[in-house]
Parts: sequence; C-alpha cells; structure tokens
Amino acid sequence: MIDPVTLAVLKGRLEQIADEMDATLFRSAFNPIIAEAHDASHGLYHADTGATLVQGKSGLPVFVGAMSFAVKAVIDKAARDGDMADGDTYIFNDPYDGGTHLSDFKLVRPFFRDGSVFCYLASVGHWHDVGGNVPGNYNPVATECFQEGMLIPPVKLFVKGEIRQDIIDILLANSRLPTSLYGDLYGQINALDLGTRRMTALLDEYGDNTVAEALFELRVRAARLMAANIADLPDGAYSAQDFLDNDGIVDEPLIIALDMTIKGDRMTLDFSRSAPACAGPVNISRSTAVASVYVAVKHLFTEVPANAGVLEPIDIIIPESSLLSVKAPKPVGGYTETILRIIDVMFCAFAAVAPERVNGCAYGTINALSLAGHRRDGSRWVMFSFFGGGHGGHPQGDGLNHGNAPISTATIPPLEILEAAYPVMFTQWALRPDSGGPGRHRGGLGAIYEIELLEENADVFLFGERGKFAPPGVLGGRAGALNAFTYEQDDGMHKPPLVSKMVGIRLKRGQRLHLETPGGGGYGAPLERDPEAVVRDVAYGYVSVEAAARDYAVAIAADGGLDAEQTRVLKAAAET
Repeated sequence: MIDPVTLAVLKGRLEQIADEMDATLFRSAFNPIIAEAHDASHGLYHADTGATLVQGKSGLPVFVGAMSFAVKAVIDKAARDGDMADGDTYIFNDPYDGGTHLSDFKLVRPFFRDGSVFCYLASVGHWHDVGGNVPGNYNPVATECFQEGMLIPPVKLFVKGEIRQDIIDILLANSRLPTSLYGDLYGQINALDLGTRRMTALLDEYGDNTVAEALFELRVRAARLMAANIADLPDGAYSAQDFLDNDGIVDEPLIIALDMTIKGDRMTLDFSRSAPACAGPVNISRSTAVASVYVAVKHLFTEVPANAGVLEPIDIIIPESSLLSVKAPKPVGGYTETILRIIDVMFCAFAAVAPERVNGCAYGTINALSLAGHRRDGSRWVMFSFFGGGHGGHPQGDGLNHGNAPISTATIPPLEILEAAYPVMFTQWALRPDSGGPGRHRGGLGAIYEIELLEENADVFLFGERGKFAPPGVLGGRAGALNAFTYEQDDGMHKPPLVSKMVGIRLKRGQRLHLETPGGGGYGAPLERDPEAVVRDVAYGYVSVEAAARDYAVAIAADGGLDAEQTRVLKAAAET
C-alpha cells in the first residue's frame, strides 16, 4: 500500500506534467483561440481502457472528459491493426469517436516502458480553421458534418518516431489558414514531447510500480469519495428541463431534460426525455454528453479528485435516438451550446437536493462569431472568437461578471489581441447593466460588444443560444437577460430571423455588429438581498434605479443612498 505522503507528492508531480503540457501549447500556438483563450487541454490516460488518470488545471475540463473516448478509439484501432510501436503518435478529429466537434484536433501518444504501454499522453486543441462551408467552422446551418470541416479518422502522424509529411500536407491543404494550423500542430507535438520527457524522469525517480499504484489509488479514492457524497444526499427522484432556441434550420425549441434518481451511494442521470436528433448542428455525440456530465459533477462536487473515478458511481442513460447521442454524418459543430444546457439542467435538478452546492445557471452560450475576408494585398483573414457573459449567483455570493463558459477554464481573447490581428475595431466592450438575474445573490453581468469593420468587406456568421430562453436562477432566483445580436446594413440595424444563429451577413467598411450577452441566473429570492448591496449595485452601474425598485423593492434616494422609508413601502407591497 502506498503511503499518503508519497501519494500526495506523486499526485502533484503528475498534475504538474499535464499543466506543463498545457503551458507549452499555450505559449507556442499560432492561433489566438489556443494561445490567448486556452481552448485546449492535456492529460494522462489508462493504458488499457483510456480512462482519465490525470488532467491539467489550465485547459478545458470538457476536453479531458471527452479525450478518454478518443484514447479508447486509438486503443481499439491499434488492436485491430496490430502495429502500435514506441514512437507512434495518432492524430484525428472524429467527433463521434473522440467527442466535441471537427475543430478540435486530438493527438494521442502511447508512452512505452520496457516494451509495454504504461499510459497514454494526449493533447487536444481548437484549430482556427479546418475547412468546411464557413470560415472558422461553427456553421450554424450545417445539416451534415461534411459542411462543417474535414473529418480525419485516427491515423498515425508519427511512425516509430518518424513524422509523416503526407498527413501534414493533407491537413494544410484543407485549411484556409495553413500557417496557423501548422503552428498549432507543432505546438501540440512539442507538448507531447515534453510530457514524454517528464514522465520518463518521474518513473526513473520513483519506479514504474510505485507510480502505477499511485494512479490506481487516485482513481479508487475518487470513486469512493464520489459514492460517499452521493450517499449523503437524500434518496429520491428529481427532474429539470431547459431548451435550446432552435437547431439553426427549423425555428422550434429543443428540450434538454434530466430525470435524476439517487439511491444509496449511486446516482442515475436519465436524459431520455431530451429531444431526438435534429437536422442542425446542435447535436452531440454520446462521448461529448458524458464529458459534459463529468464537468457538471466536478462543479457540484469540487472536492472529488479529477479523474475517471468521478463517474464510477453514476449511471448515465441516453437513448441512441437522442440529439445527445448522434453518429455520423449528423452535424455537431455547435456542441458547446448543448453541453452548456446539460450543465444547466444538472444545476437545476440539484437545487432541490443539494442547494448548498449549486449555482444559478451561467449565460449558456459561447456566441461563436466569425468575420472573414481578404486584405488589400489579397491575403485571407479569419477572425473567429467566442464571448463572455455572466455566471450564476451561488451560495457564497454574486455571480462572476463577464466570465467564460463553465465548460472550461479558458479566457476571453483580449480585444487588444483581436484588434492587432484582424482589421476590426471594438467600439464598445462593457458590462451590460441589468443583465444579471435578480436574487439574494445576484447573477453576474453579461457584456456588450460592438465591432466595426475596418477592411472593405467581410462575411459574418453567428452561432449562439439563449436568445429565447434566459439562463434560469435557482431557489427563487430569477433568470438573467436574454442574448441579443444585431448587425448593421445600409438601411439600419437588423436581427437574425432565428434570433441567435445566422450565416450570410455581409458587412461593408464602417458597419458594425452589436452583441449583448446574457447575465447569469440569480440564487435565492431577490427580496432577501441586502438593500445596501442593491445600493452598491446601483452605484457601480450594475443595476438601474428602476430595476432596484422593480426587482428588489429597494428605493434609491436622490443622493444615491438608500431611501429607507420608500424601501419599506416597496417591500410591504411586494410581500403582499
């Protein structure tokens, strides 16, 4: 049995390896979505099952969960082919085998010791452009994966340490931005090289058996702790549901529903009531759905170590006909919107059983926005980015203003980076007043972005959500503001017909896009909020005087302070 001190030391050393791999890619990638926004991740995976052993703390947790399926796809291919060797590295972006969508390229490397695979090292990163019908690949009107980009099955990029230039040539030929692709690819290769060196040094220092025992024990302890947490919850059945605006093709809402059962130290998450597979690109594969459950559970049970043991006491039911379990060629480009809704319904269901653990729902959309065109010298430019919003109020306080989506620890790309890289100017980048859901703990504020085109022409598309169904609050907290997008044409500002999704927008020089992102849902009843906190919100510009009276029954005096007498009147009226 490994002693606790050695186990703790090895846990830190293993996590450091994944963290260093993250940092290596972030510092070397050409693409701002990786270099600035950190839309990538690294981890260590089990030699036989592909299960997550260790994840980095700086990358996207949803990637780490999905990558266990990607590693298993490599294990299965190697078993069929019978030709895996030391020095091999596989590359692919198949979203049905390895999760997420075509923009996310996975590199998987078997790590050999004494002729046998000890574990797998894996890297995944969101590449800037991988072909398809629209620059940046978030095609909101795709009806099959072939309209979303190139699809590469698991193939060997390295054979016994020798790189295959023909594979690289194929990849470069299918991107509008081959230089960006080349830089990101080699950044991932370098991250795997560093991970290989660090793992070799660790095993040489502590011995293979000791490290293997530590990895086994960490998973066992995660499963045991997760089961104990479930056992502390009251047995019962709990349900929640939410909606996607539409699938980008048909303007009808799509339900995401969860029926959760807790019995003893096991939990069942049944998504059978969710909508069937749809025509548009808000479908996801089963591996992506399971990864999003993993992320939600880690939000709710933060003390449980982050590895595959987290899901061992949890049964997940997803019918094969569901939009949460599709297979090729169903489009899956907008997977981010759907997994955010899975996290939301998890929070809402848990509000009834463990209110001390939940948050109000976050803003619930990455608002994937792309502007693309040609510069005066004829060179191609593609600005693809995602945008922030408010997080939900929580038991300890108000939600985060202008945060990133809770599927990740990524950051919003800074406007200075975007303006330096692309012919655009941000004429507004501000917090959005009155966007946070009212509550005892207010939801965080969304943001207002306005972008002006500086080049002659650009094509634009938006892939968003929460234009019709606002982020819910919990325990009496109210919803945040809806998403809102408008774009300028010669005759004025226009709205997308499907509210949150549109392709085919054509901008001229000087015309602008205007995006107002949702705030987070509130936590607890608004009337329970401390009036002085409301006064402070008004002073900061977070809440208007009118919203203070309407939502919180708090009156603001002419000098900006609390009007105590009028507040008592408003409170009395609100409570009757």
